[in-house]
Order: sequence, then C-alpha cells, then structure tokens
Amino acid sequence: MRDAEEPAKSPTRDVSKIARKGFLPEVSLPSPLPPEPVAIADMANMFGVTHRTLHFYEEKEIISSRRAGLMRIYSHQDVHRMAVINFCREIGIPVATIQDIMQKLADAPTQADADALFQEVLNNRKSELAAEISTVRRQIQQISDVLTDDDALDVEDDVLSDADVELSTQERKCLELMAEGYAPVRLARTLGISSEELQKLESCVMEKVSASNRFQAVAKAYMMGVIQPAS
Repeated sequence: MRDAEEPAKSPTRDVSKIARKGFLPEVSLPSPLPPEPVAIADMANMFGVTHRTLHFYEEKEIISSRRAGLMRIYSHQDVHRMAVINFCREIGIPVATIQDIMQKLADAPTQADADALFQEVLNNRKSELAAEISTVRRQIQQISDVLTDDDALDVEDDVLSDADVELSTQERKCLELMAEGYAPVRLARTLGISSEELQKLESCVMEKVSASNRFQAVAKAYMMGVIQPAS
C-alpha cells in the first residue's frame, strides 16, 4: 500500500464538510469491523496504511477523527469514508481529486446521486487507464520494431500474449464487470453469488493473470488482450 505524500496544510477548505455524514458509494469494507469507537491502530491495520497516512488525510480534510484522551478514534462512517478513499488511491486517483470527490459526495442530496457521481468517477478513470494502456502497447510495439526478432518475441510473450490465460465463463464475466468499475457488493449481486464466493472467484482470476489485486488484474487483462477496453 502506498504511503502518504508530504503533508501540506489546506486552510481554505470547509472543515465542517468532513463531519457531515452525507451519502457514500458501495465499496468493499473491512470484515469484520471492530466495534466503535475504532482506534487509530485498528484503522491503520484494516487498510494497510501508517498512522502518518491517516494524519495526512486528516490534514487534507477528507477524513476526520475524534479524541479519546490522547488517542485518535473513528466511527464506522469514518471507516466507510476511508474505504472510499483507499479504493480511489488503489486505482490511481490523486489526493487532490479525491478531495473534490469527497466534497461532492458530501453535497449529494440522495444516495442515488452519490452513486451516480461515483460511477462517473469510475468511468472517467477507466477511460484514462484504457488510454494509458493503448499508449503502452504502442510504445512496446515501437520498441519491438527495433529489437531483434528473438527479443521482440520475448516482449510479446511476457506482456501481450493471452495464450496461457484460460478463464471460465463466470471468471471472464467477473473480470469484465470489475473493469466496468462494479464495487464488490454490486458485483456479487449481479453474479448471483455470496461475498465469500466472490472473494474466491476474484482470487482465482487474479492468480490466472498474475495480479496482486483486482485493479492490477483488470490492467493486465487489457494488456494481454483477455478483455477489450470499451470503445
């Protein structure tokens, strides 16, 4: 998990917006959740981040905490917010953009509006990644054009071939829905399986494409031609 950037103050933002509950999109939450209040050590462990990262996010005013003596504590709503932030960071959205996203979510008048906003964010990020993949493929081809035939073949075998990837119908559908930005709860519901079954299914997909997380699995699947970016 990436650590935080160097902290920087943001004096002009409205701190009251952090405390506003608002509506949050469906994302995978840590399970089981510890009872409230959640200590900062538990919050850090759940998301694989440092205390410094949490302090950084508080300075950026995208999460907030309360104090119990000298210790920072969080509510389950704060955990949900952190899950959204962590999700965005894992798919490569910068903190400055996450600030704007969280502020818009705080302003959303209904859950449907919040969900629609987040779906737009995911679709925009998906388009950015598809463009990046297209650029990388073109650059690999340019490199291959000036390599010897043997070296060029090695590059294609390592990066572009999907000959060794055999997915079942359900695994391919799962991967395609992951690429469309489906959150785990929605994905499990669409596939008609339980959360535990979805975790096993995603793990199998990630193993087959040699990925360490669901977002890397989608990127590698695009790169290998296992699935195609939406036109």
